[in-house]
Amino acid sequence: MKLAFIIDPIHQLDPGHDTSVALMEAAQILGHEVWVTQANWLSVVESKAWAILQQVKLIPVELVEKRWQAANPWYELSPRSLNSLETMDAVFMRTDPPVNDAYLYATYVLDYIDQNKTLVINNPHGIRGANEKMYALQFTKAIPETIVSADKQFIRQFVEAKGATVLKPLGNKAGEGILFLQSGDRNFNSIVELSTQQGRLPVMVQTYLPAAKAGDKRIILLNGEPIGALNRLASNDDFRNNMATGGTVATTEITPREMEICNQLAQKLREDGLIFVGIDVIGGYLTEVNVTSPTGIREIDRLNGTRLGHDVIKWVEEKLVIGH
Repeated sequence: MKLAFIIDPIHQLDPGHDTSVALMEAAQILGHEVWVTQANWLSVVESKAWAILQQVKLIPVELVEKRWQAANPWYELSPRSLNSLETMDAVFMRTDPPVNDAYLYATYVLDYIDQNKTLVINNPHGIRGANEKMYALQFTKAIPETIVSADKQFIRQFVEAKGATVLKPLGNKAGEGILFLQSGDRNFNSIVELSTQQGRLPVMVQTYLPAAKAGDKRIILLNGEPIGALNRLASNDDFRNNMATGGTVATTEITPREMEICNQLAQKLREDGLIFVGIDVIGGYLTEVNVTSPTGIREIDRLNGTRLGHDVIKWVEEKLVIGH
């Protein structure tokens, strides 16, 4: 197979952390051609999606003393060439958020791939329809008490009723801009004004879950089925559990309640073409559904001795054999 990965500039990736690299390595090990491009290298020519592509050869990371160790350099690129994306068997959209104009325009280009010829993971329609904060709201039996609003007074009423809450911008990633907000906070007005850009942008406000002190679980779903999980723990000087904010990771098990949440999501994810997804769960509550470039594979593999990237690529192989 020929697999293309739309990624951020490859020299910016961390081979010991980034899931995109784990997927590319797995594809290469399993005997497939791996090609890379970037969102700003996409084009539409005669109503078809094209891209400036480079074939990449990777030196896979090795686990040394419980840490991933990469060669330097860890990849080699071929010269650039302009090709139709329909010459690929599958295209992985792995550009990191935020989902800004550039990201959205890239998904519009991907609409011009005939998915009867080339599988796109995740489906561009699905990505556009699944804001990673808002998407969770449809699963009412799985989420904590939540509002989304730009109205300061409405937000104040919710915070006063709940006592302790977490405010989240709708478009950020990796814990950026998430704030702890409680009743009586003297900075309340400033926090809400800054976060909503003076009432112009809605934000999500959720009841604070004390179980967050015990960790924020990332569960990886492949075609709606959980294939691995890890627990993220906050550093001593931050309430956020995100790895990007200094959090650590630990092994974990998927509980019956978490399986129930996965089951609630599964059919909807499949309908929306959201094949590779990471969900965040705190204390048995769904807090986020990550569909743009979910991460966590490297950490899960390191902790558990698994090879989740291989599971993903083998699923793609089977999907392409039986037709999509």
